Amino acid sequence: MSGTERARLTRRRRRWLFLGSGTVLVPTAGAAALARLVDPAGAAAWALVVIPIVGFEAWFYHSRRDRVSTAGPALRVADAVTLVRGWLYAAVAGFAVLSPTALVAWLPGLCYGTGVALDWLDGRIARRTSGGTRLGERLDMAFDTLGFLVAPVVAVVWGRLPVWYLSLSAARYLFKAGRGLRRVRGQPVHELPPSERRRQLSGLQMVFVTVALVPLVPAGPLAVLAAVVLAPSLALFARDYLVVAGYLSQAAEQ
Repeated sequence: MSGTERARLTRRRRRWLFLGSGTVLVPTAGAAALARLVDPAGAAAWALVVIPIVGFEAWFYHSRRDRVSTAGPALRVADAVTLVRGWLYAAVAGFAVLSPTALVAWLPGLCYGTGVALDWLDGRIARRTSGGTRLGERLDMAFDTLGFLVAPVVAVVWGRLPVWYLSLSAARYLFKAGRGLRRVRGQPVHELPPSERRRQLSGLQMVFVTVALVPLVPAGPLAVLAAVVLAPSLALFARDYLVVAGYLSQAAEQ
């Protein structure tokens, strides 16, 4: 075995060690900690939700890396931070099967808020190191979508947000489904240009959901705020689809 092949094998082993440790430790360590705060059955139910999500995240990273990134480090620092963010969002999902008792009520907001902070951090790391990769972009988008799904679901289940706020999560998947359907049908699919407004609204939603998960603001005022922050994001999804479908020019997206 040549030195290059040996180095490649070492990088691959390190990557799998990181992925495997996260996939195993997140549900097991989390369940062990929760068993001290809630009953063992509740901790086991939490783990049963988290395990398939972290497993999917490991598969998603590995499969997308083989498709879009065949050279360079086995696991870039920014990508590792993004994976940690995905594990935190997986932990948030598990709280949907628990009750918001005083001992656990702060945990979803803490996990999601930390993930939001890491979203800012991995972008800065990517810009300071490799300038970002296609793999990093796909991981970032996938875990953003995951976070926007699981965190509002927990907030709704716990009575912190009205059920209609989930239309934001539905809009993301409907947009992806509509774009994919156009490709299947052979219809033109236009690329979305970078949009500062899109990033701003996404950041606003992340902050709002974090606040909604923290048991400080009453549910009544949160419902009013939800309507205020939701409307422009839904309108942007509709406009983005019109751009993708070619009904609006890309200039209208700026």
